[in-house]
Amino acid sequence: MLATALTATALLTGCSGTVLNKGGDTTCQDFAAADEKTQNETLNKMLKDEGKNAPSNIELSATRAAVVGYCKTLGSPDTPISKAPHL
Repeated sequence: MLATALTATALLTGCSGTVLNKGGDTTCQDFAAADEKTQNETLNKMLKDEGKNAPSNIELSATRAAVVGYCKTLGSPDTPISKAPHL
């Protein structure tokens, strides 16, 4: 019984305790609430899913600025960050 409860907890929370990285499907609200490391991981996944190579630090910074600006102005909390104009 205890093993079943522990397994269920691990499945619900994830082994690492981090949120599943949804890349460009991440909402503006979730992106804004994430720390910088998680934001970078999310942006990396989004750009790779779009067929781009691993972005440089400058590209990550520019993409983050574009996403944050878009989410604060045109986007809503439920808007996916992939809708933000970016390189």
